[in-house]
Amino acid sequence: MQNTTHLLIVDDDPEICELVAQFLEPYGFRVSTAANGQAMRQILAKETVDLVILDLMLPQEDGFSLCRQLRASSSNIPVVFLTAVGGETDRIVGLEMGADDYLTKPFSSRELLARVRAVLRRTGTVPAQSTLQVQPQHRGQILTFAGWTLDTGRRQLMSPDGVLVELTGGEYELLFAFLKSPHVVLNRDQLLDHTRGRASGPYDRTIDVQIGRLRRKIEADPRNPEFIKTVRGGGYIFASNVEAR
Repeated sequence: MQNTTHLLIVDDDPEICELVAQFLEPYGFRVSTAANGQAMRQILAKETVDLVILDLMLPQEDGFSLCRQLRASSSNIPVVFLTAVGGETDRIVGLEMGADDYLTKPFSSRELLARVRAVLRRTGTVPAQSTLQVQPQHRGQILTFAGWTLDTGRRQLMSPDGVLVELTGGEYELLFAFLKSPHVVLNRDQLLDHTRGRASGPYDRTIDVQIGRLRRKIEADPRNPEFIKTVRGGGYIFASNVEAR
């Protein structure tokens, strides 16, 4: 049976590429590798890729630049960044640019597998030979708020003006978590568990970055949000009524 989920590893270290590919393939993935941006673009032009594992430190064009190019081309391919030890700034910038998750080097192959699976769950793509299941609440439900419409079957957000708003996997899951629990205060750990399946560390700003990005997409004034409000010392609350159909 042919694997249906195609991962692309972009890293100039051939040993890392080989080891990661050998580890992931038995779990139902087809894995391609690229040593630089040019090789990445060639593969993307010829084949369908479901997720990119992207190293930040690359020759000529770094991971930031390549992620920016992907998002500028309106590509919603999920991206998992590989960052250097202690690179909190790198992680935050990567999330701002549209990455879906990050992993710090050196990393465990099993942790990478868990992160890849979590991102694929959020984007609705699963390996044919995997035990992963798409969560049923993501199928066929329409959630509306203040003229906005979230189609959870198609994973699409439409503005009151009828314009489709592009969301990364993390942004979609974050909005979905809010719409499931309007007028309820959700702390960072709860939101991170909803969107990434793990608890936050004491200095983890992932949710704050995602909140900022989501606000810029749905709020008329992100600095004075109407929908996603900050609760001092508590977390965040979605302050609009939500209807489901």
